[in-house]
Amino acid sequence: MTLNRPGLFIFVLLVALYAAAQSKPISEQAAATAMTVLWRDAAKYESGYPAKWTYDHGLVLKGIERVWINTDDKQYFDFIQRSIDHFVANDGSIRTYSLDEYNIDNILPGRNLLFLYKATRQEKYQKAATLLREQLKTHPRTSEGGFWHKKIYPSQMWLDGLYMGEPFYAEYAATFNEPAAFDDIAKQFVLMERHSRDDKTGLLYHGWDESKQQRWANPQTGRSPNFWGRAMGWYAMALVDTLDYFPEKHKQRAELVAILNRLAQAVAKYQEPRSGLWYQVLDKGAAKGNYLEASAACMFVYALAKGVRDGHLPDSYMQVAKSGYRGILREFVKTDASGRLNLEGTVNVGGLGGNPYRDGSYEYYLSEKVVTNDPKGIGALLLAATEMEIAGKKRKLRSSTNE
Repeated sequence: MTLNRPGLFIFVLLVALYAAAQSKPISEQAAATAMTVLWRDAAKYESGYPAKWTYDHGLVLKGIERVWINTDDKQYFDFIQRSIDHFVANDGSIRTYSLDEYNIDNILPGRNLLFLYKATRQEKYQKAATLLREQLKTHPRTSEGGFWHKKIYPSQMWLDGLYMGEPFYAEYAATFNEPAAFDDIAKQFVLMERHSRDDKTGLLYHGWDESKQQRWANPQTGRSPNFWGRAMGWYAMALVDTLDYFPEKHKQRAELVAILNRLAQAVAKYQEPRSGLWYQVLDKGAAKGNYLEASAACMFVYALAKGVRDGHLPDSYMQVAKSGYRGILREFVKTDASGRLNLEGTVNVGGLGGNPYRDGSYEYYLSEKVVTNDPKGIGALLLAATEMEIAGKKRKLRSSTNE
């Protein structure tokens, strides 16, 4: 290849930019991807924002928040604020959000509101967070008090819903002095485990239908038929994030920690030993068509590593997290010619019921598209990467101290 002087300059510049990108931590590379390539709302000619208030937006912003905490780089804070201000008006109303939908997915971005309120003390963020808290006060529930996943999915609790609702609920209760709320928060985790945990494997089924009327529901137990990796990932992350705000002396705190330990044991048991990763359908690794999936791996790595750091899990689980993280970097994290990090291998969606109907079968979970740079995957990678980078810094600190 022969290059003229301008061409040589451009080539050298690209090589330099590529090298600079490679020198940054994975979390910062993933944040750059999230801030430049996700959510193009072509219909509204808006760039850089999702079309509506949505849980995967909230997850990514939570991940970027962790990068900001680790780096103290203002660009990350500004991105979070711009993203939320795209939806939140000065009176605290939230564009595209409707309380009457009673969709627990829509609660998750409330964590971004609480973050901004604490950082800025702007009243609009508190008002918007209180609007989401009002939804929880009247959100439909099972006969035992468990939140329905959505009004359109009556009598159903899904593992996903615990991450969507409980960390926000706990942080709001801790911030605005609602101590009685923690009984209700603990109840959600206890009910979900009680109705979805399989005693033989320790794994949790994706969903539970109290009415047992859904076609996907076991007529005796109400459980859905399979163990979906990302669903358990949501639940695992919900536990470690909720415990951040759960009162130390609360009578059920130890019960939540015990649930986390049971879940961690099952997650470690079904880790694929060669790759360190987990399958889309967790217990069917040898079945035809099953595949290793990125978002679940990122969620498990985050939950296990954070659980160890916070003292909720034995140190031995850090080895599970490290093996999983190495697998993520080896199998799913790729860098393109421009130097941009891309996350491959995330299943686009997974659900139960609806139209067209999702029956929760093994074949169903394999039928959903696997995509690159899905927000749920990138958001979970941000959380996993920042957590593992914290662990790496602590290890280096101990090493230098010993010297």
